[in-house]
Amino acid sequence: MKNIKGNKIIAGIVILFFVIACRHEILQNNTEINPGTPVPTSNCSPDTVYFANQIMPIISSNCTMSGCHDNITHADGVNLTSYTRIMRYVVAGNANESKLFKVIIKSDGDRMPPPPMPPLSSEQKALIQKWISQGAKNNTCIGSCDTTVFTYSGSVRPLIETKCIGCHNPANPGGNIDLSTYNAVKIVALNGKLYGSVAQLPGYSPMPKNSIKLIDCEIRQIQKWIAAGSQNN
Repeated sequence: MKNIKGNKIIAGIVILFFVIACRHEILQNNTEINPGTPVPTSNCSPDTVYFANQIMPIISSNCTMSGCHDNITHADGVNLTSYTRIMRYVVAGNANESKLFKVIIKSDGDRMPPPPMPPLSSEQKALIQKWISQGAKNNTCIGSCDTTVFTYSGSVRPLIETKCIGCHNPANPGGNIDLSTYNAVKIVALNGKLYGSVAQLPGYSPMPKNSIKLIDCEIRQIQKWIAAGSQNN
């Protein structure tokens, strides 16, 4: 009887071990299929397109504003606010079969972003095409951001053009804010909204909306530009 009991206990332990092992393997596989926040590499390669650095800013600035493909509206049932959601419309390695790419290169009224919004630039389309062709990876890298560079033309304006102006332009002034000119940017710089939003401070609407927060270096560049007088330099 003791041997039978002992054998049952050993068998139970073995079964439990395999259940835990199998469960662990399933979790690992799910992580590979639905990756979370990408781990940045040390340097950005000029031959690689990075989702967090280049693709998400294009999509969030041109596609996920209020009334389009954001978390609340999700026009036509499409939500493009995260890598996993975007990948529903991407065939990794094949841009021509990816709905995301096909709609941005259309020239009629079905193109995205829809008229009267301007189409994506040829450079933006090429980046998305190359990213998909490279496997549509959920990747990111540490760029060459330098906090000693904080002029309007050298740092602030490029950041706004890449990550903000799609939602804050004359055709689509999100929150009644247009960032298409220096004077308009200076207004939100002086009233505290620009820094408060990008730093995501309490009491401010976090920006970029429906996208990845600016890295600390970029936020510091904006902060230093404002502290230096928000000059058109």
